[in-house]
Order: sequence, then C-alpha cells, then structure tokens
Amino acid sequence: MPISKKRATAVSHDRATFTIRDGPVFHGKSFGAKSNISGEAVFTTSLVGYPESLTDPSYRGQILVFTQPLIGNYGVPSSDRDEHGLLKYFESPNIQAVGVVVADVAEKYSHWTAVESLSEWCAREGVPAISGVDTRAIVTYLRDQGSSLARITIGEEYDADQDEAFVDPEQINLVRRVSTKAPFHITSLHGDLHVAVIDCGVKENILRSLVGRGASVTAFPYDYPIHKVAHHFDGIFISNGPGDPTHCQETVYHLRKLMESSQVPIMGICLGHQLLALAAGAQTIKLKYGNRAHNIPALDLTTGRCHITSQNHGYAVDTSTLPDDWKEYFINLNDSSNEGMIHKSRPIFSTQFHPEAKGGPQDSHYLFDTYLDSVRKYKNLQSKFSPKRDTRPSPLLADILSKERVGVQPTEGMASMAASA
Repeated sequence: MPISKKRATAVSHDRATFTIRDGPVFHGKSFGAKSNISGEAVFTTSLVGYPESLTDPSYRGQILVFTQPLIGNYGVPSSDRDEHGLLKYFESPNIQAVGVVVADVAEKYSHWTAVESLSEWCAREGVPAISGVDTRAIVTYLRDQGSSLARITIGEEYDADQDEAFVDPEQINLVRRVSTKAPFHITSLHGDLHVAVIDCGVKENILRSLVGRGASVTAFPYDYPIHKVAHHFDGIFISNGPGDPTHCQETVYHLRKLMESSQVPIMGICLGHQLLALAAGAQTIKLKYGNRAHNIPALDLTTGRCHITSQNHGYAVDTSTLPDDWKEYFINLNDSSNEGMIHKSRPIFSTQFHPEAKGGPQDSHYLFDTYLDSVRKYKNLQSKFSPKRDTRPSPLLADILSKERVGVQPTEGMASMAASA
C-alpha cells in the first residue's frame, strides 16, 4: 500500500487527549502515529469493516469514533488486488480519516488475511489514534450536540488558548483532495458496456460492482465537463465523496448540462446522490450527526420493501425541494431522512446509502443490476439509430490511461489542509 514516508512514525504509546471544541476532554493512550490533528468528530456504529471504513474517501477530514468496544482484533489485511486490479480489502490505497478513537484496541490480532496490527497501520500511515476513552460518553455528546470539531493531541495537555487549532474540514473542498487528477480506466472482463464515473472519491467496491457486471469504467475528475463526452459512453455514474456537496458547483453545473443534452442513464451514490439532486434543482441540508453504520433500514417506496443498508454521510437531500419530475425513492426508517430519488420518466436514480456495501449488508446490490439493465437498453437503442456506434474503450485508450486514481495524496492534518486550500 503506497505510503508517504515523511508522515509515518513509530507506534506511539504516549498519553493522548481527545478534545471536543467547547465540550468535554477525554484522556487515554495513543496507539497510532505520534502527531496532532484536528477534524470533525463523527461516530460509526458498525461492528466490523474497520479497514474498509478507515479507507473510505468519504471520511476524509474526519476523526472516526467507533462505538464497537473492541477494534483491531482481526488486524489489517494486505494490499492485494483482484482480477480487475482493484484493492481486495480496502476502499482506497490509504487511510482517509485523520484520526481514530476507540474504547479498547487489540494489540494482538488473528485473521488469515492480516499482515499487521491496527496500531502499526495507523503509525505507518501517520494517523494518530487514541484508546482507553469512554466512547459511550463521546457518542452521547455527539448525538446531543451534533457532529463537532475535535482534536487528538499526543503527549500534550489540553490548552484552552489553542482553540484556533480547530480547523473545520467542512469549509474545505475535500472532494478536490480525493478525486483523481486525470482519467483512469478499468477494463471489464465480462461484457461490452462502457460507463463514465465521475470520481468524487469513489470506493473500490463501487468500481468492482460495475466492472464485475460487465461494464468497463473510465473515471474522470470530479469537475470534468462530462456532458461534452457523454455520447462516448453507455451510462454515467456519480460516486460517493466527502464533505459539503455545495462545494462542487462545477460538478453540479456539468450534471445539469448533461441532463439537458443527453438521455444517457445516470446513477449516483451518497455524495453523487446529493450532487444529482442539486443539479435537478433541489437543495441539501446538513444532518445533526449524520448516518454512519452498516445496519440502517431504508424503505423502498416503490415496492414497500425494507432494506438494511450501509451508510456514511452527514448531509441529505431536502425532498420538499424536489422538482415535479422527480419523486422520492427510499426513506430512512430511523430518522425519516431521504435515502434516494428517481426520475419519473427517465432512467435516472440515486441512493444516499451504499448498495455496494463492502463491510456491510448486501440487500441492495440489485440496484447495480437495475442501473446496468437501463444502460444495456440505452446502448441497444442507440445502436438502432447509429449502427456504427461503438462505445467500447479502444485498446489504445485502455493501454494509455492509468489503471488507478491519479495524483491523490494521503490524508494530512487539517491545519496543513486549510493552509493549502
């Protein structure tokens, strides 16, 4: 797994402090890198899947608090890749969260895929981590007060005069940090479809879910004018990503132009869902503490069926602002927030939850089949009008383009992120 060596430190077992701005202070023990960071403190109730969660680009800039009491007992797997060249066990090449908070960490691990401990991994990636704190009290506070700015300091006491050290990642365009800087391509071995992915921080298993079903993928930077090249593809896909969707105005504009100029099928997930809603004319809202778990019930309003879903988001679509040609697709049965939308007459839909669900349930995997069925119908229809139309990636294109995201740097402390924003 690629690592920025200047970020790596030896595993620190020093005294550590987790400080919530204008809130409680928790003292514990460090088990990761010896570095100080700040970010937005959020919590996940997921019981398993910490390698996938920590490498999810949607967590960029956030301090991740685990409610599961013991984390790290099955270690950290290798960076092996599958038949498509995608990472088997991670959602991106590096840890994306800026810090980790757990009640208890397993220094010893046991699993057939494991190659190192969670402590060693965090230290090697330059990510500070703290254990021995009351995560129940932390989560109770975050549920009452909402997601809050926080700091992890190693070997230092909290200083109230240091409040300027709290940097708000929501003020930074985090998508720019995690999106590929140039197109990359993954060839499917199972079919002849070709889908363009707008990479806002795409997870490896989203790409795998597409190429494994017969769709070669060409991924573009988040701000690429996708409407100018849509005619070369059978479908457009908008990925997940971190932060406030309103930072991505270029993406919203390009999606609006796309829907005005093309009938191509479109699917969005998570941030992609929010960006599609903004492009359609709707608005988004920030949730009090978001939804981050692998067991959240979402009701399909078209069938009446409930699915258990994997989620990671702090924003949601305000369905009261949806235009008349759109309707709500899924709702969250815990807080009644929006979980999806669908166009009333065109092959366009999106979900707030993650149907690819790596580390989570597989109830909604079928949505990729639904999307690719519409992509196949569109391809066949276009072929009738233009018999010579060929959207398959050329061998030259597949050979020249990178096979993985380009120019994406590992996560860094929020102070340096703000300085370079």
